[in-house]
Amino acid sequence: MGVLDGLEPKKVFKYFERIASIPHGSRNTRMISDCLAAFAEERGLRYIQDEAGNVIIFKDGTKGYENSPAVIIQGHMDMVCEKTPDSCINFERDGLELAKTDEYIYAKGTTLGGDDGIAVAFALAILDSEDIPHPPLEVVITVDEEIGMLGASALDCSKLKSKIMLNLDSEDEGQLLVSCAGGATVTLRYPAPVQPVKPSHDGLLKGIIDDDSYFRVKLSVTGVTGGHSGIEIHKQGANADMVLGRALNYLNKSEDVYINLVEVWGGLKDNAIPKEAYAVIDVYLDEDTPEQIEFVQRVVFDKVAALDKILKNEYKKTDPDIKLSVERIMVTDETPDDEMVNFSADYKNPTDEFVTILAAVPNGVKKMSQDIDGLVQTSLNLGIMSTEKIALNREIKMVFSVRSSVSSEKEELIDIIGALAKIFDGTIKVTGEYPAWEYKEDSKLREIMYDAYVDLFGEKPTIEAVHAGLECGIFAGKIKDLDCVSIGPRMEAIHTTDEKLYIESTKKYWNYVLEILKRLK
Repeated sequence: MGVLDGLEPKKVFKYFERIASIPHGSRNTRMISDCLAAFAEERGLRYIQDEAGNVIIFKDGTKGYENSPAVIIQGHMDMVCEKTPDSCINFERDGLELAKTDEYIYAKGTTLGGDDGIAVAFALAILDSEDIPHPPLEVVITVDEEIGMLGASALDCSKLKSKIMLNLDSEDEGQLLVSCAGGATVTLRYPAPVQPVKPSHDGLLKGIIDDDSYFRVKLSVTGVTGGHSGIEIHKQGANADMVLGRALNYLNKSEDVYINLVEVWGGLKDNAIPKEAYAVIDVYLDEDTPEQIEFVQRVVFDKVAALDKILKNEYKKTDPDIKLSVERIMVTDETPDDEMVNFSADYKNPTDEFVTILAAVPNGVKKMSQDIDGLVQTSLNLGIMSTEKIALNREIKMVFSVRSSVSSEKEELIDIIGALAKIFDGTIKVTGEYPAWEYKEDSKLREIMYDAYVDLFGEKPTIEAVHAGLECGIFAGKIKDLDCVSIGPRMEAIHTTDEKLYIESTKKYWNYVLEILKRLK
């Protein structure tokens, strides 16, 4: 007897439990893919299983719908695999341990995989039924959505005849999702020649080539709230990398302080707003005297404290714990040689150039949508910043996540980053590009779904868009004039061990999907 036996709709929960029993984390989808192919074969349904593992299952329309336009039902088969420290599950070979309350389903100690196992369960329940009125169906279940929509990107959509797609990968009840941003990752690399230095007395440094003296400090930005660079960019909070750039510029423009950059770091993922960043800098001295050291150090520390106060005021709502701090670093003979570098060159100052790039590059929200209230249309996020050792020199790497639901605006931002790089002899590389799913002013599917929701539930659904990438964007880029809407039952805390799929909402959306199919005659 299954854990979900007795829940309605029976077939949906039967297939959901079966899916949960099969390992299906991203990059580990061969078993679930084969099971979907076997499901189709056992029922005599035509199917395609491609090299990536994507599965398309075809089913003729029911009586009276034989000549209706075909409809794509779409979701993905992979899940995000997270577990609690005390969980013994091996996601490569073990199924999930499902459990339920009166309100929702969850998995013990792990993610549930409701995203997007519920879409697969809905699709299989429809394909396995003979009493559900529906047009010809093209059920598309993709692999590896959670790690970059790899399956949708690899899919040959020429096998699909439909121009109507019902995506089942949303988790907010009462919402019709009708647009998403396209995006790309842009990596800017900037060469930074170096000059070796050596430790001197009192922790100061001496250039090997000249006799300039300087001391070393670490400038840090901490306490930034951070968040997802698509879904949470509208909050317009701090970006630790950009704040660090502001601090460097603040010091660099001072008449009493001359700095050179040694090392910079900030952020781990291009699609996450950095929460922390730091720079190691050398502060030059006019004279190698205790009085000069004390004066310059006091200037640096006072300026950092003053800017910290400004930042706390500017970000008191979005980032109440933001902090800009500075500490002296004592360098000794034990300091590794590869840390003892100082950006310099005869014909330019790389520190000035880097600070200029950070001051000039756009970041955050650039434009709001004119079609959907409150939607960010175009943005970018500097998510990763680091110095890397290249032979005997250094290179600064800056990685941006660029997003827009208007393709031309995405391209414009990429061009701006490229122009900045060119000015300073840098280069850019664009990777992971995916298309926008642009808002469709005239959508027959949206009208049908809106009316069906009102008739079934006596309330109006909201029309929403998301400033993040969805598989709908990939399909919209491959299928000309695609009419698409994304929906799904209520889920909470997806991608975490607290993930929940709500039982009544699942029943509600099952009836909703059946009504939509009925009206697509």
